[in-house]
Amino acid sequence: MNSMKIKLLFFMVILFLIGCKEKYTPKPHAFFRIDFPKKQYHTLPNGFPYKFDVPNYSKITPDKYNPEQPFWINITVPENRVEIHISYYDLEKKTHSKKTQLAELMEESRRLAYKHSIKADAIEEQVFMNPGKNVFGMIYKISGNAASPFQFFLTDSTSHFLRGAFYIREVPNIDSLQPVIDFIEPDIIRLIETTTWN
Repeated sequence: MNSMKIKLLFFMVILFLIGCKEKYTPKPHAFFRIDFPKKQYHTLPNGFPYKFDVPNYSKITPDKYNPEQPFWINITVPENRVEIHISYYDLEKKTHSKKTQLAELMEESRRLAYKHSIKADAIEEQVFMNPGKNVFGMIYKISGNAASPFQFFLTDSTSHFLRGAFYIREVPNIDSLQPVIDFIEPDIIRLIETTTWN
């Protein structure tokens, strides 16, 4: 029985040595498969103090964390785990001056965008102006492994202030998420370019 164990062990060692001629190459981690729908849009339903186009494949839901704010919404694309948070402020309803309120909201939007600078490779600012619709603002494009790759604010400077932040509910990994970012970015640009005030 002892010689049988020795023969078996010897056979296994020989088999191991013969089978290990090639170097081991680890396989890379796989990323989740991403399917994108065809781009089609419709206008946000009535009842909001703002209006813009949203993709047909998105869902509009109230912001459950701020139920006291009826015009704060989330635009979601569940298939790609995308959320665009929209918050809205009526500059007419504040007790202090519109100028002070507007400056505070603009600075808060900037601060929230630059909060991602720890993980970001770069933050690109772009001024947005649509004088015909009385819509002005700033777009923050955040490159790298930041949790929010795109943020913006829009205002008419007197009555309306709207802020948006784009999130993907996955671990930030720019290599795997870049296709989603590239797919959603034109939707956000269209949202911004079609914004009007009610």
